[in-house]
Amino acid sequence: MNLIIKLLCGILIGILMGMFAPEVIVQGLITVKYLVSQLIKFTIPLLILFYVTSGIASLPKNSGKLLSKTVGLAYLSTLGAGIIAYMVAKSLFPILLSGAGELPEADTVLTPFLALQIPPVMNIMTALTIAFIFGLGISNTGAEQLKKVSDQGRDIIEMFLNKVMIPALPFYIAGVFADMTIKGTVFATLQTFSLVLIAVVAMHWFWLSFQFVTTGVALKKSPLTILRTMMPAYFTAVGTMSSAATVPVTLQQTKRNGVSNSIANFVVPLCANIHMSGSVISIASVAVAVIIMTGAGPVPSLLEALPFIAMLGITMVAAPGAPGGAVMASVGLLGSMLGFTEEMIALQIVLHLAQDSFGTACNVTGDGVIALLIDKVSDAPEETEDGLIPIEETA
Repeated sequence: MNLIIKLLCGILIGILMGMFAPEVIVQGLITVKYLVSQLIKFTIPLLILFYVTSGIASLPKNSGKLLSKTVGLAYLSTLGAGIIAYMVAKSLFPILLSGAGELPEADTVLTPFLALQIPPVMNIMTALTIAFIFGLGISNTGAEQLKKVSDQGRDIIEMFLNKVMIPALPFYIAGVFADMTIKGTVFATLQTFSLVLIAVVAMHWFWLSFQFVTTGVALKKSPLTILRTMMPAYFTAVGTMSSAATVPVTLQQTKRNGVSNSIANFVVPLCANIHMSGSVISIASVAVAVIIMTGAGPVPSLLEALPFIAMLGITMVAAPGAPGGAVMASVGLLGSMLGFTEEMIALQIVLHLAQDSFGTACNVTGDGVIALLIDKVSDAPEETEDGLIPIEETA
């Protein structure tokens, strides 16, 4: 929540400086924006490389069918959520945001004082391919040294995000909105923010309703009872903005829904890293809104956007626990697959972070549904009354 407040302050300060500050001050802020954007572009391939490698390498080696069922169901949920969100946004947002892309011509264009290029060491697809090759290889061979390198690389990138990139975001956003104010486009853009946010949260709840109703019907349980039991996890995620931080509550409420200890203890922590339906709903629908808001051209068809949505579901694997990790991991795909400009990426980050807590809440609440379904289709060992598996059954 502190990050959201800082971003809102960045928006306000950027607008005020664009309106009243001397051009040299605004140009300095635009320079900061440019340098931060270069750091973002440089960091994203490294983030994907180390996080996805570490995430895949950490998957349990000998879990067999249970692992494949959980990963498959989590990915189908994430992919389905993204497809439905994109279809709804593509149909609804042109009506809801009518006229939003008709922005006035820029009166003034300011350039940064220092245009320092920081080229990334590799492109997004290269990073993702390497991550999958080494992640699967480490998982299958048990290569401890490579696993250690990927984990340490992940920790360094996470530290860089937490110590440098996330604190720099308010200044980056201030520079973007100062630039938009100078160009005369800021107020036309801001008018559409609230409509987009309300629509995205509504899509989260539509997807949760679909998940719980279909699961309730399949298991012959009351969807409302299952959902009510998972609500503490939902509200915890709204407050923490982190799937990882919410795992203890999600685990507790999942077990209260009748999931066996062995299945819950396996599925919930795993899904906290790989089940990102709420985040993909946010990113896919906000991307449509940003295209319309900036007048960047026609919104791609579902067939054209499908590779982007499919890659999102993969890129979200082991997304950073820091707030905003999902959208930071998606920045490279937005630029390479949808052709987003720097200004469009900035708007995507602002809109995503404004509702990131609700997307995270959708993720973790859906984890409880996946655990219920996996428990139904898996042959989990029977537990004793104290929740322990008998020794003879584990031999």
